[in-house]
Amino acid sequence: MTALYDIPLQTIDGAAATLAAYRGKVLLIVNVASACGLTPQYAGLEAAYEKYRGQGLEVLGFPCNDFGAQEPGTHEEIKRFCDTRFKVQFPLFAKLSVKTGSRHPLYQQLITAQPQAQYKPGSDFREKLAGYGIKQENPSDVLWNFEKFLISRSGAVVGRFAPDTAPDEPLLVQAIEAELAKG
Repeated sequence: MTALYDIPLQTIDGAAATLAAYRGKVLLIVNVASACGLTPQYAGLEAAYEKYRGQGLEVLGFPCNDFGAQEPGTHEEIKRFCDTRFKVQFPLFAKLSVKTGSRHPLYQQLITAQPQAQYKPGSDFREKLAGYGIKQENPSDVLWNFEKFLISRSGAVVGRFAPDTAPDEPLLVQAIEAELAKG
C-alpha cells in the first residue's frame, strides 16, 4: 500500500501533487461540494483554517460529485465559487470519487484506517438521508458531502467525523486542538 503522503493527487489548478508537502502538519481532509445543503460549512472550514493554521493545521478540500451530483462544475468554476462565495484560502484539489468502485486511493486509505465516522450528539443525519432513500452501501462508506478525516502530524488517521459535524462543533474542535497540542 502506498503511504498516505505518497498517493498521487492533483491540485485544482491541474498540478501534480501529493500530501508530502503537508508532512508534519495536522490535516483535515474534507470531500466538498458547491450545491449541497452543507455547503455553508465552507465558511467554518475557512475559519478553522485561519484560526489554527499558525499552529500547524491544514484544511484540504477535495471536490466530489458522488452525492446528488452536487459538485457538477469544472475545476475553474469550483475555484471561482469557493473564492467569491466563501473567500476560501485553504488548498483545493481536483475532483475525485469517494464511492465504492471508483474510489480514489486517498479515500481507500482514509476509510481503511478509520472505517466509522463519529457523529455529534443527537445527530439524525443518517436517518434524514434514509428518509430520502439514500443509504450507505457499506457501513464504512463515506455517507455524504463534507465528511471529515483528521490526520495527525505523523500521518495517522486519528478521526473521522460525519458530514453534519460542523467545523466549529465541539467534538471536532476538541479533536483538532488535541492533535495540534501534540506538536
